[in-house]
Amino acid sequence: MASETRRTHHKVTFVVLTASVSAYALLQSLVTPVLPTIQESLHTSQNTVTWVLTAYLLSASIFTPIMGRIGDVIGKERVFVATLAALAAGSLLAALATNVTVMIIARVIQGVGGGVLPLAFGIIRDEFPREKISGAVGAIASLIAVGGGVGIVMAGPIVNALNYHWLFWLPMIVIVIAAVAAAVVIPESPVRTPGKISWQPAVLLSGWLVALLVALSQAPVWGWGSGKVLGLLAAAVVLAIGWVEVERRAETPLIDMKMMRLPAVWTNNLVALLFGIGMYSVFAFLPEFLQTPKSTGYGFGLSVTHSGLVLLPMSIMMFLVGMRATSLAARIGGKTVVLIGSLIGTLSMALLAFAHTSTWEMYLSTTVMGIGFGLAFAAMSSLIVAAVPPAQTGVASGMNANIRTIGGSIGAALMSSVVTANPAADGLPRESGYTNGFMMLGVALLIGAFAAALIPVSRSKSRIAAGEEPEHAELATVPGGTVVADASE
Repeated sequence: MASETRRTHHKVTFVVLTASVSAYALLQSLVTPVLPTIQESLHTSQNTVTWVLTAYLLSASIFTPIMGRIGDVIGKERVFVATLAALAAGSLLAALATNVTVMIIARVIQGVGGGVLPLAFGIIRDEFPREKISGAVGAIASLIAVGGGVGIVMAGPIVNALNYHWLFWLPMIVIVIAAVAAAVVIPESPVRTPGKISWQPAVLLSGWLVALLVALSQAPVWGWGSGKVLGLLAAAVVLAIGWVEVERRAETPLIDMKMMRLPAVWTNNLVALLFGIGMYSVFAFLPEFLQTPKSTGYGFGLSVTHSGLVLLPMSIMMFLVGMRATSLAARIGGKTVVLIGSLIGTLSMALLAFAHTSTWEMYLSTTVMGIGFGLAFAAMSSLIVAAVPPAQTGVASGMNANIRTIGGSIGAALMSSVVTANPAADGLPRESGYTNGFMMLGVALLIGAFAAALIPVSRSKSRIAAGEEPEHAELATVPGGTVVADASE
């Protein structure tokens, strides 16, 4: 009877999850186009204000897998509510911040909200009918990227009509409502992973992620060959090796390395890394390109609001295509959908690089980009969920989302270096900087297409795409690296 009750409420649960993930996604991008406003209001420098983004990215990278693992152990519903509470508290502090130090602390607290995504995937796997799982996962995954684009579009109108503080007040209101609804509506997790949480791997994971992302984010300022950057990169390598070794030996690892070695998992994670490089770089640099003065000979001189509107087709297409990606995957296979999405994404970057003289060309580029990203993100998430046992859904999906964030950090740092490599006399980037940058992103997505070709094809791909894997399915690998579902009990 309890199972039937859960299933009769899966649509209501989906609404709560959608509201929660949407609010988190908005907080990822709302501040991006208005950093100059925040810098002026908080009386800080350009270099310091970038930590409003960097601190959030670091915190989310650390807490996404950790919160997913805690949810797998003690229960996804209660951890989901706690994650939303932290996200709301961070939003409140950010809205009230009167100096940049408080703002950065607030953004670190908001980063705990990164756990909403793996926890949402785990709740879907636990509570939804099997035939609804893949579609729901695809929709939630699409919301992250869609929310990022919508946040950039909404930032200008919100600041113009109110002020930048409302970039935090409005999401906070939605988050509080979602947290209360989650506590009331979502039942406690029926699937858990027994054992204690290993904190040593968590500390090492935090250490190498912090070292890596700080190095990449500050390299354009400090210089790629500086002692600070090289030292941090070396520390990241050493700590990452130590983390892997500790995880391999831990009785209850934070990340199951055997799971991460599954062909269906590591190949999708590689694609996620490369797509993260492309997506977050576009979010960060396309508005800047569009706002460049016309006097440069290539800029459009658009306002913050108008430049955000150019990204709106990408968000719309990502959501619409993401909703349909599951049915397409059921017909042609998730691997093929990811491959097609990668190729379409590559085409969109080529359009940005070589066809950016008219506004309509920019709208065309972002529309094509939305189609490619929508296909790939939705299919990747479904493939990850189908590839691991239910108890590991939170960790596996959390790492996939986290790797996408890490890819965004790498992409933003590399894009910054390329765009600003040879500035004009007035200090603004040259057109060639953006052209080379968009070409670099296209190459990253093309490599993503090759990585997608390595994703194993399941013998029961249509059943997995529809979320119909056997109740006690386990993964087995046959010669050739194909992952199949073993229903033996």
